[in-house]
Amino acid sequence: MRKRKADPMFYAILAAALVVLDQIVKYLVRAHIPLGGAVPFIPYLLELTYVQNTGAAFSLMRRHTWLLTLISAAVVLAMCGLILKGFFKNRLGMFSAALVLAGGVGNLIDRAVFGFVTDMFKTTFIDFAVFNVADCCITVGVPLLFLYVLLYVGKDEKKEDGPDDAAQLPPDGH
Repeated sequence: MRKRKADPMFYAILAAALVVLDQIVKYLVRAHIPLGGAVPFIPYLLELTYVQNTGAAFSLMRRHTWLLTLISAAVVLAMCGLILKGFFKNRLGMFSAALVLAGGVGNLIDRAVFGFVTDMFKTTFIDFAVFNVADCCITVGVPLLFLYVLLYVGKDEKKEDGPDDAAQLPPDGH
């Protein structure tokens, strides 16, 4: 049975759709919730609140938005480069890359256009940082990317080399 190769176009569309979703949610929050205001979303789990985050996760480095903008741009460019060079060989790799790329682009747009990232999801059952759709993409994508690297990077090349090398040996093995 032959493995199906990951279709790059599917993952490009997925990343683009996630960026659009992220930007629509952020726009709706900015348009309909006053800064610092909150509305119920999922009872006992989440509320929507409008927060302007100039920092990274948990507002770290909030006085260095310009540096975070450069880091976001570098991550987006690195992911694009890895995707274009064919670094990701299977669906797990492409899926994780699409998530990280979407999250990076979503937050980069905010930093470049507004000078802050719009966050809106606030957990009501625990005290946790307010986050957005792009953050969710990054939070899921980065561990999956590490898993991909751990499980697959370097292993495909070894499998491909093995049969070719054996095929070049004469029948007596010498």
